[in-house]
Amino acid sequence: MADRRGPLAMPIRSAGAVVWRPGPDGGSVLLIHRERYNDWTFPKGKREPGEHVLATAVREVQEETGHRVVLGRPLGQIRYASSGYPKVVDYWAATTAGGPDCSGGGFTANEEVDRIGWVPLAAAPARLSYERDAGVLAGFAAGPPVTVPVILLRHARAGRRQDWPGQDLDRPLDAGGAADADRLAPLLAAFGRCAVVSSAAERCVATVRPYAALTGVAIEVDPRLTTERGAGDTAEQQALAGEAAVAGQSVILCAHRENMPGLLAAACTRLGAPEPAGQPLRKGSWWVLHTADGRLAGAEQHEVAS
Repeated sequence: MADRRGPLAMPIRSAGAVVWRPGPDGGSVLLIHRERYNDWTFPKGKREPGEHVLATAVREVQEETGHRVVLGRPLGQIRYASSGYPKVVDYWAATTAGGPDCSGGGFTANEEVDRIGWVPLAAAPARLSYERDAGVLAGFAAGPPVTVPVILLRHARAGRRQDWPGQDLDRPLDAGGAADADRLAPLLAAFGRCAVVSSAAERCVATVRPYAALTGVAIEVDPRLTTERGAGDTAEQQALAGEAAVAGQSVILCAHRENMPGLLAAACTRLGAPEPAGQPLRKGSWWVLHTADGRLAGAEQHEVAS
């Protein structure tokens, strides 16, 4: 077996979260204690083969603390060596899935984590065992603890337009696209229960249908997102994105390649922020704009297979 150690080795990918709940003096964050290392740190763990990093973060926090969480704004990556191996950990802000006021959970001590504790935010830097964790906490404390996601999602794969004999609005997802829609559902659910607004095109509605079924929300079809050819009514699409950005409600807008640049630009303009850097959205990929009090608090871009 090849030795993975050294600066050129493929890093071990992990993910976790700074889980927050409200309270006096800035609220509290959830820390874990590991008897093996006698340390206090944030819940995190290694990504399983083929697992999306968003799924890793949610799964590892639940496994280590008993709390299922909803992810908020990204807190970036930290890099360090663990037992001589390079390691990269992605962190998010998070609240418990029952809401920021929910303190329930089903923690059971195990061989990895023997204790967990809600620690006041002001006291947490002194409790943490690692300077790198203190840096993550500082990034969390520098922004809003709770944000509202506005998700801009491009529909999944639907084959070629020229190969579909019917109306373009009726063109369905192909087999790969349908599989991607199923994979998307829990990944989008990592950001909570969102309203869903879709183009009337079947390929868009089908992309969000598994998520809607998983979370129990209805799909709202909005004609402003619907286009058969070309970009549609750009002014109406931009108005929709701007309204969604400042509404203070978690929402997914599912639309077409032609819509995406205008939707992103309009949302960021309404939030008073420059557009985040990123690649044009591929089929089945999405932006998450994390908003708070009508401002942009963070942004991230994901692909279903990443």
